[in-house]
Amino acid sequence: MRDDAFRAYFERHHDSLSRLAYLMTGSAEAADDLAADALTEVWRHWDRVTAADDPAAYGHGILMNLARHWVRRRGRERLLTLESFRRRDSDVPAILDVRGALRRLPHRRRACVVLRYAFDMPEKEVAAVLGISVGAVKSATSRGARQLAELLGDGTKPRFDDGWEAAR
Repeated sequence: MRDDAFRAYFERHHDSLSRLAYLMTGSAEAADDLAADALTEVWRHWDRVTAADDPAAYGHGILMNLARHWVRRRGRERLLTLESFRRRDSDVPAILDVRGALRRLPHRRRACVVLRYAFDMPEKEVAAVLGISVGAVKSATSRGARQLAELLGDGTKPRFDDGWEAAR
């Protein structure tokens, strides 16, 4: 029974976990590994997962933690400073795609923007997945969307309904 229930969970959520990992890390190779690692953790803690109010959110939370650790291990967050976000004519490409811009967002903003817009999660669910308040989700999402617009260079709020397929 446990095997069948986990298999159904795996089939239902593997693709979503992999897409989320890709959007958080920008690496297709890491995305598959992180999704597999997250599902391994789901299996290890299956009793907690099934007891959770939202088992899918529990799995997304595991994935987000794994992605955060992956990014930290590679030192990306040390490279992301406010100085790197300043626009200079000589070192800012004319066109930035959604993936490139997402990689430049700080982890929490990236997580909130991806979960809210790419996965269409309500703020309350994003808060549960990330372990933060709804107010923090609202703030990080707003700042992340504004920062994305700046990085994309058009000064307007990006249209997430058009660009997510290309970002996957």
